[in-house]
Amino acid sequence: MKRFALAVICCALATSAVAVTLVAPKSCEELKAEIEAKIQANKVSSYTLEIVTNDEVHDQNMVVGSCEGGTKKIIYQKNDR
Repeated sequence: MKRFALAVICCALATSAVAVTLVAPKSCEELKAEIEAKIQANKVSSYTLEIVTNDEVHDQNMVVGSCEGGTKKIIYQKNDR
């Protein structure tokens, strides 16, 4: 019975540790780098990615990512030639 209880406790601790790791917010720079890699893989040559605070977002259609616990956004703009 003690082994069973210990096993249950260990499983619960392991599960919560994994959940915290999966939910941990990404840094803005890390997320921006991931988004840039996807954009470049689609052969987009002229674009701008900018990290801004939520207050600075004027067009929600430009938002391509959220970082730092939702306090900042990454906005995308394709530059015309």
